[in-house]
Amino acid sequence: MSRSLILGACLSSLVLLAAAISFVWTPYDYAALNIPDKLQPPNALHWFGTDHFGRDIFSMIMLGARTSIAVALVAVGIGMALGVPLGLTAAARKGSWLDELIMRGNDLVFAFPSLVIAILITAVFGAGAINAIIAIGIFNIPVFARITRGAALSLWEREFILAARVSGKGAAWISAEHILPNVANLLIVQGTIQFSLGILAEAGLSYVGLGAQPPTPSWGRMLADAQTMVSFAPHLALIPGLAIIVTVLGLNLLGDGLRDWLDPGSGWRAHEFT
Repeated sequence: MSRSLILGACLSSLVLLAAAISFVWTPYDYAALNIPDKLQPPNALHWFGTDHFGRDIFSMIMLGARTSIAVALVAVGIGMALGVPLGLTAAARKGSWLDELIMRGNDLVFAFPSLVIAILITAVFGAGAINAIIAIGIFNIPVFARITRGAALSLWEREFILAARVSGKGAAWISAEHILPNVANLLIVQGTIQFSLGILAEAGLSYVGLGAQPPTPSWGRMLADAQTMVSFAPHLALIPGLAIIVTVLGLNLLGDGLRDWLDPGSGWRAHEFT
């Protein structure tokens, strides 16, 4: 396995482990206010220090990981669940009005960034993690639709697909039985990348107040709260910022490593097959 895959898996596993442990244990109650201990730097009792309310930052980082992962995971799931079938349908009906309708719809969604979509949703339904999931999920749909369509188009000209068509199989059956398994590797890699982008998007939406709402911890909300105190308590911004960097870096390295590992033409796989 490549170094990128190993390092990315280790970093991603570390964040996932922290999020999983937060369900059963955190060093302190993240919602408990302790004003006398506010703005403490990292020390033996509070490994990452405390915030302006005296809350333990390490506990909030663990719970923030859970929030970010949950939002990004569901948003990517929405994008895959809707985008992949749309991409397969567009590829199977290449050149038809349905293909044109799907692709122009994708262009329309791409014209509105996830932040703009979140603002529109928030204006109607109010701010919250659910609305952040919907906004990020909507933006992921055309990404997976385009990736799936582009990969499927090249497969529809292959001999084994022609053989399946001659045998009497319909377009939907061919897409499910032959096309989808052959583009699954690409979708897994893209899903990993979109997962990291989803965490960044969730942090950005929370930073501007459109994501998870207090008292639910969020890395983006922690950065927003720390922006006026960076000069005398820099750990308030550095620690959640590093958490975002480590998570996104780990997922990107994992995606690159998976791409090399799943690609039969990459280095170690090519050596294996020779």
